[in-house]
Amino acid sequence: MKGLIIKKHWLDLILSGQKPWEIRGSNTKVRGTICLIESGTGMIKGAVELMDVNQLNSKILPMFKRFHCIEDTNAVSYKHPYAWVMQSPIKLDKPIPYKHPQGAVVWVNLPDDILEGVKG
Repeated sequence: MKGLIIKKHWLDLILSGQKPWEIRGSNTKVRGTICLIESGTGMIKGAVELMDVNQLNSKILPMFKRFHCIEDTNAVSYKHPYAWVMQSPIKLDKPIPYKHPQGAVVWVNLPDDILEGVKG
């Protein structure tokens, strides 16, 4: 299973259901259930279904603010921004610790059964 590393502010918005799009500077082929990791904590805080990825441009980014929650879209520095479309967020009652591999910045490979028996 894959774990996506996200800063706390954005992670909280995703897990609350307010932010179904994560804006990134690259595409991904990953789809399905992924874990959400709070950056710098070594903890898995939840999970979502990563459904799709859509390339955007800076001109249309402001029109979709309700999906990505970025107030100042001029601050998005990606040459080619992508919306990673997520649904069905699950916030874990108790975060799950994991061992962070050296050099991991976006994705972490996790055991396939990491969420077994966990309640959201």
